[in-house]
Amino acid sequence: MAISPNTTFTAGAIFTANQANAYPFGVCASSSSTTSYTLTTTVTIATGMSATFLPIANRLYRITYYEPQAGCTSTLSGFTALNIKSTNAAGTTLQTGLLQNTAAVASAGTLCVVHVGTFAAVSTVIVGCASTSSVTGAPVLTRSATQVARLIIEDIGPS
Repeated sequence: MAISPNTTFTAGAIFTANQANAYPFGVCASSSSTTSYTLTTTVTIATGMSATFLPIANRLYRITYYEPQAGCTSTLSGFTALNIKSTNAAGTTLQTGLLQNTAAVASAGTLCVVHVGTFAAVSTVIVGCASTSSVTGAPVLTRSATQVARLIIEDIGPS
């Protein structure tokens, strides 16, 4: 369905509820963490990455999971994966991001995973999960007071 943008404003006109509802509602829920997280080979909810919100039917939501620094092991080629999931670590995967080193050298970088979609109008838990292909070399999500991991859920408008 096409979204009708708010383009019909004129001086002195009455601002309607339909026009107001066409705007994004903004941040619905968020979580953050400054605590580093050591990765395992099991998909697990990363420290602090859980947020609950009540969606409105027929609206789009943008979910952003950001890790300031994810590291891959230096002794093996492998990967670090981030997932946005609904409900719990075993829930439906909404989006996945991947950082991979192709040789036996350390690799680190920022990971940001974004999902846009609609949800049923029931209380919904969104979690940011992480895993690695190998624990050799202790892969970690590195966080600090100046490098904050974030999970943000935003209403971006009607679907």
